[in-house]
Amino acid sequence: MAAFSRYLTARNSSVAGGVLLVLYLLKSRKRTPRHNGRQGGSHLVLTTEKDGKKDRAAVDKVFFLRILRILRIMVPRFFCMETAYLLLIATMLVTRTYCDVWMIQNGTMIESAIIGRSTKDFKIFLFSFIKFMPLIALVNNFLKLGLNELKLRCRERLTKSLYDQYLQGFTYYKMGNLDNRIANADQLLTQDVEKFCNSVVDLYSNLSKPLLDIGLYIFKLTSAIGAQGPTIMMSYLLISGLFLTRLRRPIGKMTVTEQRYEGEYRYVNSRLITNSEEIAFYNGNTREKQTIHATFKKLVDHLHNFIFFRFSMGFVDSIIAKYLATVVGYLVVSRPFLNLSHPRHLNSTHSELLEDYYQSGRMLLRMSQALGRIVLAGREMTRLSGFTARITELMKVLKELNAGKYERTMVSQQEKEDTAEKLVLVPGSGQIINRDNVIKFDHTPLATPNGDVLIRDLTFEVQSGTNVLVCGPNGCGKSSLFRVLGELWPLFGGHLTKPERGKLFYVPQRPYMTLGSLRDQVIYPDTFEDQRKKGISDQVLKEYLDNVQLGHILDREGSWDTVQDWMDVLSGGEKQRMAMARLFYHKPQFAILDECTSAVSVDVEDYIYSHCRTVGITLFTVSHRKSLWKHHEYYLHMDGRGNYEFKPITEETVEFGS
Repeated sequence: MAAFSRYLTARNSSVAGGVLLVLYLLKSRKRTPRHNGRQGGSHLVLTTEKDGKKDRAAVDKVFFLRILRILRIMVPRFFCMETAYLLLIATMLVTRTYCDVWMIQNGTMIESAIIGRSTKDFKIFLFSFIKFMPLIALVNNFLKLGLNELKLRCRERLTKSLYDQYLQGFTYYKMGNLDNRIANADQLLTQDVEKFCNSVVDLYSNLSKPLLDIGLYIFKLTSAIGAQGPTIMMSYLLISGLFLTRLRRPIGKMTVTEQRYEGEYRYVNSRLITNSEEIAFYNGNTREKQTIHATFKKLVDHLHNFIFFRFSMGFVDSIIAKYLATVVGYLVVSRPFLNLSHPRHLNSTHSELLEDYYQSGRMLLRMSQALGRIVLAGREMTRLSGFTARITELMKVLKELNAGKYERTMVSQQEKEDTAEKLVLVPGSGQIINRDNVIKFDHTPLATPNGDVLIRDLTFEVQSGTNVLVCGPNGCGKSSLFRVLGELWPLFGGHLTKPERGKLFYVPQRPYMTLGSLRDQVIYPDTFEDQRKKGISDQVLKEYLDNVQLGHILDREGSWDTVQDWMDVLSGGEKQRMAMARLFYHKPQFAILDECTSAVSVDVEDYIYSHCRTVGITLFTVSHRKSLWKHHEYYLHMDGRGNYEFKPITEETVEFGS
């Protein structure tokens, strides 16, 4: 009895109630899932709500529908490697259950032989155990192999599926700059996906084997101590499980909150690393420390609350699922032995009673452990619901962004009503017409994604070969104009005629240097295969570098395939000239130069602009340099108050600009 007590109290830490979780789920299905009332469609949508209601994380019908939708991505068809690993895991779980039953019976026989002082039986059963050890070890490790491989493959499929949507078109840009429903998409795509996949696979293991164990041990115990004992034990555990499951409901929501705070904390740290130079110039370390401490405090306070909640749940678990379950276990297993008139033990010897007790007690223990694993699975399912809600929200936002729909907080309606004539903004209502060699804005309002109007009615036309200088104070709409041209921002009305995206090139003030070789910096975003298809030789690439006075970099590195951290290796001026070499490689119809020669000498800049005209690249230039006026035929001036001028550049204009 003492041995059974030690087994039952030490290992059955969360016994109560997992199977009644099924009854709870059936009950939960009657609830009506909460919807946020958003209408689908291909149009862009603005919202005036700063914080929309988030989908709750709970184990209910909505949770199962969500997880089934994700499972179709991770296991796309019946005949695939994921299905093979699922079958391998199921086979190993069944095999291990039978191994457990055999080990209980064999172990009991070994102990019986020791107590009965039978050397012959002891050697026989001990040799049987030694003989089956390699098989049992192989089964256990095949099970681990299947679980780990399935986790990795599920993560691989889900990650690829999400990134296919995230990096489709400009979705990655829209998620961070147009839509404000999801912050820290990087955490969702990396950490949360991994945790979700691990949790799903563990749930499969933690549910399938215990259910098999329960059925098998109930059958064995019914033949050993009668049906009444297992029925009493199951009834207690199931009823207590419903109570414990109800108490654990906040875990899902707390998990979602924890992951959000973790993402915010990681975000403020990444911002510090990304902008370390600017912060250092400002001596902003103290201010940044306050920001990081405040964000970290939110996370710590929530984790303290989570720990205290788990402490409270652990206390209730211990009382109900551990110690009271132990008492019930004693009562169940002792009934046939304490009842002297029980027919099973009327003529049994002491050795037979002891053997029967140990075998029945261990089977009852394993059944209790199986129920305990289901309870743990129920607890893990509540946590999984939190990850499922986050992954589902990410999938939903990605789908809507790819369909041309986003949600964002609008500027105050009162501010817009203060204008002389109210302008009704309908994102996506403008029409984009693709036509070569022309850029034409036809009665197009220029507005930010949150509805802030910069220019109410923008109308001008530029033909290929006519360079335009764009000027005006900060915040007047220069960058907004280019974002609309690049189709990063929606069109709020009117018509925009422009070439296709690939025929319009943007060169920013701080050019992006990709990870890769020197060749990759010139041909980005093309690959080496794309370069070969275009028929551009390495000698021509060398000429592009020579045109911007960067030929010495190839001589210094010795090869086009040299890999460096080019963001650090190249100076500011070299990066700007590298971006211009990239422009010459792509030869677009139009190029937007956004202060992209600010760190380049005037003579090199003059050659770059002359070469662009020679190769037929029409330029939209944002610059404050007076020397650039001579390279342009028109200027577009925005005053920052909603007015603009589009006029040809004359000698008087140049003198005025000077």
